[in-house]
Amino acid sequence: MASLAEAHGTPLYVYSGEQIDERFGLFQAAFHDRPHTVCYAVKANSSLAIMRRLAKLGAGFDIVSGGELERVRKASRAALKRVVFSGVGKQVWEIDAALDAEILLFNVESVSELELLAERAKALGKRARFALRVNPDVFAETHPYISTGLSEHKFGIDIKQARAIYKRAARLKWLDAAGVSVHIGSQIRKVDPFAAALERVTALIAELRRDGHDIRYVDAGGGLGIDYGAGEFDPAHQVEKYATALEKGLGGETAHLLLEPGRFIVAQAGALVTRVLYVKKNGAKTFVITDAAMNDLIRPSLYHAHHEIVPLKQARGVSVKVDVVGPVCESGDFFARDRELVRVKPGDLVALLDAGAYGMSLASNYNTRPRPAEVMVEGAESRLIRRRESLREMLAGEQA
Repeated sequence: MASLAEAHGTPLYVYSGEQIDERFGLFQAAFHDRPHTVCYAVKANSSLAIMRRLAKLGAGFDIVSGGELERVRKASRAALKRVVFSGVGKQVWEIDAALDAEILLFNVESVSELELLAERAKALGKRARFALRVNPDVFAETHPYISTGLSEHKFGIDIKQARAIYKRAARLKWLDAAGVSVHIGSQIRKVDPFAAALERVTALIAELRRDGHDIRYVDAGGGLGIDYGAGEFDPAHQVEKYATALEKGLGGETAHLLLEPGRFIVAQAGALVTRVLYVKKNGAKTFVITDAAMNDLIRPSLYHAHHEIVPLKQARGVSVKVDVVGPVCESGDFFARDRELVRVKPGDLVALLDAGAYGMSLASNYNTRPRPAEVMVEGAESRLIRRRESLREMLAGEQA
């Protein structure tokens, strides 16, 4: 990592290609006994290199925008047939692009969206496969910003209204009611909520089949969490527990299973490398100021999320309590507060671990700061998969 930082500068995102492959393989192995497609959630990390890597392994993709659809097209045109399109605010041009690409499934989140989908399918002469994203009103213990399975959230359709909506859709010849979808949130560590949600979905599917609908897909969503702490974490065991919970919820249901993991596949495969600029004392506080900031990794500021911080040059000595912060003009620009850290000095390199998900994909140009470069490590080799933005590129679209 130190040599990569010297070669490409900092801040720098570094990813392990082998770990991404391994995490994807855990899902493939856990569900090998039933028809399934692992649709990687592009929003977690939309790097074309990561997407192309996963597409070669047979992944589908869960998208939430027309821009993400275009990323799938650039990564692997063949994978367009394995795309599910989620999100509460699909626009006409996005629906048209997805219909033209003949994606696998639209996850529809409102009656008005369903009507628009039927209208656009008719206009383009294409039959649209869809699943209603139902809201099972299942509580998942996670951050409130990323909880999505309760009736108070903006996502999904009340599961009690679903049968009537499917019946209405059956009268529209340009729609194909192909599945049922559910997604209850993100960074969920306990697997019981997944089972509870799928039990309700499975019961709905049985009712829909009795109503005459040809339901072929059940979309279990994503949301399986990781451990961001320093403790031991067994990803294989976690996926096994997740698979057992889903099988329990599905019962004897044999529909093709769609899974939408994102964070679990890429988060622990990535780190953000940053250089210490200054060490500053302010009264009783000690601040370690780095060249990375909240625009590069916003999770600590946005969610008060924990990331382990490790000096690349391991040193022995007494650790001190510090705030690790960036140079952005916000008091919310921090990576850690009151964190025990071995003493570092200006020029030292540190890595923020488990930063492969919702790091670069949420990065911005706040304070007119270029976004970081990204590097993929593949065995003994590494390659630059995204160069650092220049100031010229940042200002190119503006006019004074």
